[in-house]
Amino acid sequence: MKHILMIGTGGTIASGVTAEGLAPELTTEQLLHEVPGIAKICRVDCRQLFTIDSTNMTPKHWIKLANTIREEYANYDGFVITHGTDTMAYTAAALSYLIQNSEKPIVLTGAQKPIGFETTDSRVNMTDAFLCATRNMPGVQIVFNGKVIIGTRACKTHSKSFQAFSSINFPYLAVMQDGRLLRYISHAPTEFVRFYDRLNERVGVLKLIPGMQTDVLDYLLEKNDAVIIESFGVGGLPSYDYADFYACIRRHTAKGKLVIMTTQVSNEGSDLAVYHVGHRLKSETGVLEAYDMTTEAVVAKVMWILAQTKDFDQIRRLFYTPVAFDLLYN
Repeated sequence: MKHILMIGTGGTIASGVTAEGLAPELTTEQLLHEVPGIAKICRVDCRQLFTIDSTNMTPKHWIKLANTIREEYANYDGFVITHGTDTMAYTAAALSYLIQNSEKPIVLTGAQKPIGFETTDSRVNMTDAFLCATRNMPGVQIVFNGKVIIGTRACKTHSKSFQAFSSINFPYLAVMQDGRLLRYISHAPTEFVRFYDRLNERVGVLKLIPGMQTDVLDYLLEKNDAVIIESFGVGGLPSYDYADFYACIRRHTAKGKLVIMTTQVSNEGSDLAVYHVGHRLKSETGVLEAYDMTTEAVVAKVMWILAQTKDFDQIRRLFYTPVAFDLLYN
Protein backbone atom coordinates (compact mmCIF):
# COMPACT_ATOMS: atom_id res chain seq x y z
CA MET A 1 0.00 0.00 0.00
CA LYS A 2 1.37 3.41 -1.04
CA HIS A 3 2.44 5.88 1.65
CA ILE A 4 1.21 9.46 1.08
CA LEU A 5 1.95 12.68 2.96
CA MET A 6 -1.07 14.96 3.27
CA ILE A 7 -0.15 18.63 3.70
CA GLY A 8 -2.80 21.08 4.91
CA THR A 9 -2.82 24.79 4.15
CA GLY A 10 -6.39 25.81 5.02
CA GLY A 11 -8.82 27.02 2.37
CA THR A 12 -12.54 26.51 1.87
CA ILE A 13 -12.29 22.73 2.21
CA ALA A 14 -11.16 23.18 5.82
CA SER A 15 -13.43 26.11 6.66
CA GLY A 16 -16.18 26.51 9.20
CA VAL A 17 -18.95 29.06 9.48
CA THR A 18 -18.18 32.14 11.60
CA ALA A 19 -20.02 35.39 12.23
CA GLU A 20 -17.75 37.05 9.65
CA GLY A 21 -18.03 34.40 6.94
CA LEU A 22 -16.20 31.17 6.19
CA ALA A 23 -12.77 30.81 7.77
CA PRO A 24 -10.26 27.91 7.74
CA GLU A 25 -10.17 25.97 11.00
CA LEU A 26 -9.98 22.19 10.38
CA THR A 27 -6.69 20.26 10.47
CA THR A 28 -5.55 17.63 8.00
CA GLU A 29 -6.42 14.93 10.56
CA GLN A 30 -9.95 16.28 10.85
CA LEU A 31 -10.36 16.40 7.07
CA LEU A 32 -9.08 12.85 6.74
CA HIS A 33 -11.52 11.68 9.41
CA GLU A 34 -14.38 12.94 7.22
CA VAL A 35 -13.33 10.67 4.34
CA PRO A 36 -12.71 7.24 5.93
CA GLY A 37 -12.57 5.50 2.56
CA ILE A 38 -9.11 6.97 1.93
CA ALA A 39 -7.71 4.49 4.48
CA LYS A 40 -8.50 1.74 1.95
CA ILE A 41 -6.53 3.52 -0.77
CA CYS A 42 -3.24 4.26 0.99
CA ARG A 43 -1.44 4.94 4.25
CA VAL A 44 -1.52 8.63 5.13
CA ASP A 45 0.59 10.83 7.38
CA CYS A 46 -0.60 14.36 8.06
CA ARG A 47 1.25 17.67 8.23
CA GLN A 48 -0.47 21.01 8.88
CA LEU A 49 1.72 23.76 7.43
CA PHE A 50 -0.76 26.67 7.41
CA THR A 51 -4.36 27.41 8.29
CA ILE A 52 -5.09 30.33 5.99
CA ASP A 53 -7.51 31.53 3.37
CA SER A 54 -5.69 31.05 0.07
CA THR A 55 -6.13 34.77 -0.60
CA ASN A 56 -3.34 35.16 1.97
CA MET A 57 -0.98 32.75 0.19
CA THR A 58 2.40 34.31 -0.69
CA PRO A 59 5.64 33.17 -2.37
CA LYS A 60 7.07 32.51 1.09
CA HIS A 61 4.34 29.91 1.62
CA TRP A 62 5.23 28.32 -1.74
CA ILE A 63 8.85 27.99 -0.68
CA LYS A 64 7.80 26.45 2.65
CA LEU A 65 5.66 23.91 0.78
CA ALA A 66 8.50 23.04 -1.60
CA ASN A 67 11.00 22.72 1.25
CA THR A 68 8.64 20.44 3.19
CA ILE A 69 8.28 18.14 0.19
CA ARG A 70 12.02 18.21 -0.32
CA GLU A 71 12.63 17.15 3.30
CA GLU A 72 10.12 14.30 3.03
CA TYR A 73 10.63 13.35 -0.61
CA ALA A 74 12.45 10.08 0.07
CA ASN A 75 9.95 9.00 2.74
CA TYR A 76 6.73 8.99 0.72
CA ASP A 77 5.34 7.73 -2.57
CA GLY A 78 3.35 10.88 -3.22
CA PHE A 79 1.97 14.09 -1.74
CA VAL A 80 -1.52 15.58 -1.44
CA ILE A 81 -1.88 19.29 -0.62
CA THR A 82 -5.28 20.61 0.46
CA HIS A 83 -5.52 24.24 -0.60
CA GLY A 84 -8.00 27.05 -1.13
CA THR A 85 -9.20 27.41 -4.70
CA ASP A 86 -8.63 31.14 -5.21
CA THR A 87 -4.84 30.94 -5.56
CA MET A 88 -4.45 27.20 -6.09
CA ALA A 89 -3.40 27.68 -9.73
CA TYR A 90 -0.63 30.08 -8.66
CA THR A 91 0.63 27.59 -6.07
CA ALA A 92 0.53 24.73 -8.57
CA ALA A 93 2.53 26.79 -11.05
CA ALA A 94 5.04 27.89 -8.42
CA LEU A 95 5.61 24.32 -7.22
CA SER A 96 6.12 23.25 -10.84
CA TYR A 97 9.20 25.50 -10.97
CA LEU A 98 10.40 24.94 -7.41
CA ILE A 99 10.17 21.14 -7.79
CA GLN A 100 11.18 20.08 -11.30
CA ASN A 101 11.30 16.55 -12.76
CA SER A 102 9.53 14.92 -9.84
CA GLU A 103 8.82 11.27 -10.56
CA LYS A 104 6.36 11.26 -7.66
CA PRO A 105 2.84 12.78 -7.75
CA ILE A 106 2.39 16.14 -6.05
CA VAL A 107 -1.37 16.68 -6.06
CA LEU A 108 -3.26 19.83 -5.06
CA THR A 109 -6.96 19.71 -4.33
CA GLY A 110 -9.61 21.60 -2.41
CA ALA A 111 -13.30 22.39 -2.63
CA GLN A 112 -15.83 25.04 -3.47
CA LYS A 113 -17.86 24.10 -0.37
CA PRO A 114 -16.50 23.24 3.11
CA ILE A 115 -16.33 19.58 4.03
CA GLY A 116 -18.92 20.08 6.76
CA PHE A 117 -21.60 21.20 4.30
CA GLU A 118 -24.21 18.68 3.17
CA THR A 119 -23.72 19.63 -0.49
CA THR A 120 -19.95 19.64 -0.78
CA ASP A 121 -17.42 18.57 -3.37
CA SER A 122 -14.78 18.03 -0.67
CA ARG A 123 -15.04 14.27 -0.22
CA VAL A 124 -14.99 13.43 -3.92
CA ASN A 125 -12.07 15.77 -4.60
CA MET A 126 -10.06 14.38 -1.69
CA THR A 127 -10.72 10.78 -2.69
CA ASP A 128 -9.75 11.50 -6.30
CA ALA A 129 -6.60 13.32 -5.17
CA PHE A 130 -5.41 10.36 -3.11
CA LEU A 131 -6.23 7.93 -5.92
CA CYS A 132 -4.15 10.05 -8.27
CA ALA A 133 -1.31 10.32 -5.73
CA THR A 134 -1.03 6.52 -5.61
CA ARG A 135 -0.76 6.16 -9.40
CA ASN A 136 2.15 6.73 -11.73
CA MET A 137 1.32 10.40 -12.32
CA PRO A 138 4.60 12.29 -11.91
CA GLY A 139 4.91 15.98 -11.16
CA VAL A 140 2.65 18.75 -9.91
CA GLN A 141 -1.04 18.59 -10.77
CA ILE A 142 -4.45 19.80 -9.65
CA VAL A 143 -7.17 17.19 -9.16
CA PHE A 144 -10.59 18.80 -9.05
CA ASN A 145 -14.11 17.89 -10.16
CA GLY A 146 -12.86 14.67 -11.72
CA LYS A 147 -10.18 16.36 -13.85
CA VAL A 148 -6.39 16.06 -13.59
CA ILE A 149 -4.68 19.28 -14.73
CA ILE A 150 -0.92 19.73 -15.03
CA GLY A 151 0.27 22.41 -12.61
CA THR A 152 1.46 24.93 -15.20
CA ARG A 153 -1.84 24.98 -17.12
CA ALA A 154 -4.50 25.37 -14.45
CA CYS A 155 -6.69 28.44 -14.15
CA LYS A 156 -9.70 29.07 -11.92
CA THR A 157 -12.47 29.86 -14.39
CA HIS A 158 -15.60 29.45 -12.22
CA SER A 159 -15.99 31.27 -8.91
CA LYS A 160 -18.76 29.14 -7.37
CA SER A 161 -19.59 25.98 -9.32
CA PHE A 162 -17.82 22.68 -8.69
CA GLN A 163 -16.08 22.79 -12.09
CA ALA A 164 -13.79 25.49 -10.75
CA PHE A 165 -10.68 24.85 -12.86
CA SER A 166 -9.87 24.60 -16.55
CA SER A 167 -6.74 23.45 -18.32
CA ILE A 168 -5.63 26.32 -20.55
CA ASN A 169 -4.19 25.57 -24.00
CA PHE A 170 -3.40 22.00 -22.95
CA PRO A 171 -5.44 18.79 -22.57
CA TYR A 172 -6.37 17.27 -19.24
CA LEU A 173 -3.78 14.72 -18.14
CA ALA A 174 -6.56 12.37 -17.07
CA VAL A 175 -10.07 12.17 -15.69
CA MET A 176 -11.39 10.32 -12.67
CA GLN A 177 -14.41 8.13 -13.38
CA ASP A 178 -16.09 5.82 -10.89
CA GLY A 179 -12.93 5.65 -8.80
CA ARG A 180 -10.74 4.88 -11.80
CA LEU A 181 -8.03 7.00 -13.38
CA LEU A 182 -8.48 7.30 -17.16
CA ARG A 183 -5.23 8.73 -18.47
CA TYR A 184 -5.04 10.77 -21.66
CA ILE A 185 -1.39 11.82 -21.49
CA SER A 186 1.44 9.71 -20.12
CA HIS A 187 4.68 11.48 -19.32
CA ALA A 188 7.78 10.77 -17.28
CA PRO A 189 10.70 12.99 -16.23
CA THR A 190 13.89 12.51 -18.21
CA GLU A 191 16.11 13.97 -15.48
CA PHE A 192 16.46 13.60 -11.72
CA VAL A 193 14.23 15.68 -9.46
CA ARG A 194 15.60 19.12 -8.71
CA PHE A 195 14.47 21.45 -5.94
CA TYR A 196 14.82 25.23 -5.74
CA ASP A 197 14.38 27.37 -2.64
CA ARG A 198 14.35 30.96 -3.87
CA LEU A 199 11.89 33.23 -5.67
CA ASN A 200 12.10 36.91 -6.55
CA GLU A 201 8.82 38.46 -5.42
CA ARG A 202 9.42 41.78 -7.23
CA VAL A 203 7.14 40.86 -10.13
CA GLY A 204 4.05 42.84 -11.05
CA VAL A 205 1.10 42.35 -13.40
CA LEU A 206 -0.63 45.12 -15.33
CA LYS A 207 -3.97 44.52 -17.04
CA LEU A 208 -4.45 47.04 -19.83
CA ILE A 209 -7.74 48.89 -20.13
CA PRO A 210 -8.71 51.33 -22.90
CA GLY A 211 -7.32 54.79 -22.26
CA MET A 212 -4.82 53.74 -19.59
CA GLN A 213 -2.10 56.28 -18.78
CA THR A 214 1.59 55.41 -19.03
CA ASP A 215 2.30 56.42 -15.44
CA VAL A 216 0.66 53.21 -14.17
CA LEU A 217 3.23 51.10 -16.04
CA ASP A 218 6.00 53.50 -15.07
CA TYR A 219 5.11 53.09 -11.38
CA LEU A 220 5.02 49.28 -11.58
CA LEU A 221 8.40 49.13 -13.32
CA GLU A 222 9.92 51.46 -10.72
CA LYS A 223 8.69 49.18 -7.91
CA ASN A 224 9.45 45.80 -9.51
CA ASP A 225 12.20 43.94 -11.33
CA ALA A 226 9.71 42.63 -13.90
CA VAL A 227 6.22 43.49 -15.09
CA ILE A 228 3.88 41.20 -17.00
CA ILE A 229 1.49 43.14 -19.22
CA GLU A 230 -1.84 41.52 -19.98
CA SER A 231 -2.69 43.08 -23.33
CA PHE A 232 -5.75 42.84 -25.55
CA GLY A 233 -6.26 39.99 -28.02
CA VAL A 234 -3.09 38.53 -29.52
CA GLY A 235 -1.07 41.36 -27.97
CA GLY A 236 0.14 44.88 -28.48
CA LEU A 237 0.36 48.25 -26.79
CA PRO A 238 -1.76 51.33 -27.48
CA SER A 239 -0.24 54.55 -28.75
CA TYR A 240 -2.25 57.68 -28.08
CA ASP A 241 -1.15 61.29 -28.19
CA TYR A 242 -1.01 61.49 -24.40
CA ALA A 243 0.71 58.16 -23.63
CA ASP A 244 3.89 56.55 -24.94
CA PHE A 245 4.15 53.00 -23.59
CA TYR A 246 7.01 52.20 -25.95
CA ALA A 247 9.22 54.97 -24.57
CA CYS A 248 8.36 53.91 -21.03
CA ILE A 249 9.38 50.30 -21.71
CA ARG A 250 12.58 51.31 -23.51
CA ARG A 251 13.54 53.56 -20.60
CA HIS A 252 13.09 50.83 -17.99
CA THR A 253 14.52 47.92 -19.98
CA ALA A 254 17.65 50.03 -20.47
CA LYS A 255 17.93 49.99 -16.66
CA GLY A 256 17.67 46.19 -16.59
CA LYS A 257 13.94 45.84 -15.93
CA LEU A 258 12.12 42.94 -17.57
CA VAL A 259 8.83 43.25 -19.48
CA ILE A 260 6.76 40.27 -20.58
CA MET A 261 3.74 40.53 -22.85
CA THR A 262 0.80 38.18 -22.52
CA THR A 263 -2.92 38.36 -23.27
CA GLN A 264 -6.08 38.84 -21.23
CA VAL A 265 -7.77 36.20 -23.40
CA SER A 266 -7.79 32.80 -21.72
CA ASN A 267 -7.36 30.59 -24.76
CA GLU A 268 -5.02 30.39 -27.77
CA GLY A 269 -2.32 32.72 -26.46
CA SER A 270 -0.52 35.77 -27.79
CA ASP A 271 1.11 36.50 -31.14
CA LEU A 272 2.74 39.90 -31.19
CA ALA A 273 3.77 39.56 -34.83
CA VAL A 274 0.20 39.80 -36.15
CA TYR A 275 -0.49 43.53 -35.75
CA HIS A 276 1.62 46.64 -35.99
CA VAL A 277 0.85 47.50 -32.34
CA GLY A 278 2.58 44.26 -31.30
CA HIS A 279 5.23 43.86 -33.97
CA ARG A 280 6.95 47.07 -32.87
CA LEU A 281 7.34 45.68 -29.36
CA LYS A 282 9.43 42.71 -30.39
CA SER A 283 11.50 44.59 -32.93
CA GLU A 284 12.15 47.76 -30.93
CA THR A 285 11.96 47.03 -27.19
CA GLY A 286 13.18 43.46 -26.58
CA VAL A 287 10.19 42.40 -24.49
CA LEU A 288 9.54 38.70 -23.94
CA GLU A 289 6.32 37.09 -25.14
CA ALA A 290 4.34 34.53 -23.13
CA TYR A 291 2.62 32.88 -26.14
CA ASP A 292 0.35 30.08 -24.82
CA MET A 293 1.40 30.29 -21.15
CA THR A 294 -1.09 31.16 -18.42
CA THR A 295 -0.59 34.35 -16.42
CA GLU A 296 -0.23 32.20 -13.28
CA ALA A 297 2.62 30.26 -14.89
CA VAL A 298 4.31 33.41 -16.21
CA VAL A 299 4.24 35.03 -12.76
CA ALA A 300 5.73 31.96 -11.07
CA LYS A 301 8.29 31.30 -13.80
CA VAL A 302 9.58 34.88 -13.81
CA MET A 303 9.86 34.84 -10.00
CA TRP A 304 11.85 31.61 -10.27
CA ILE A 305 14.09 32.84 -13.13
CA LEU A 306 14.92 36.18 -11.51
CA ALA A 307 16.01 34.33 -8.37
CA GLN A 308 18.52 32.39 -10.49
CA THR A 309 20.04 35.08 -12.70
CA LYS A 310 20.03 38.77 -13.64
CA ASP A 311 21.66 38.23 -17.05
CA PHE A 312 19.14 39.00 -19.80
CA ASP A 313 20.42 36.33 -22.19
CA GLN A 314 20.09 33.72 -19.45
CA ILE A 315 16.66 35.07 -18.47
CA ARG A 316 15.51 34.80 -22.07
CA ARG A 317 16.88 31.28 -22.44
CA LEU A 318 15.21 30.06 -19.24
CA PHE A 319 11.92 31.77 -20.06
CA TYR A 320 11.66 30.05 -23.44
CA THR A 321 12.81 26.67 -22.12
CA PRO A 322 9.64 24.63 -21.45
CA VAL A 323 9.12 23.35 -17.91
CA ALA A 324 6.31 20.86 -17.23
CA PHE A 325 4.60 21.66 -20.54
CA ASP A 326 4.20 25.33 -19.62
CA LEU A 327 5.10 26.48 -23.14
CA LEU A 328 4.35 24.76 -26.44
CA TYR A 329 4.65 27.54 -28.98
CA ASN A 330 7.59 29.92 -29.38
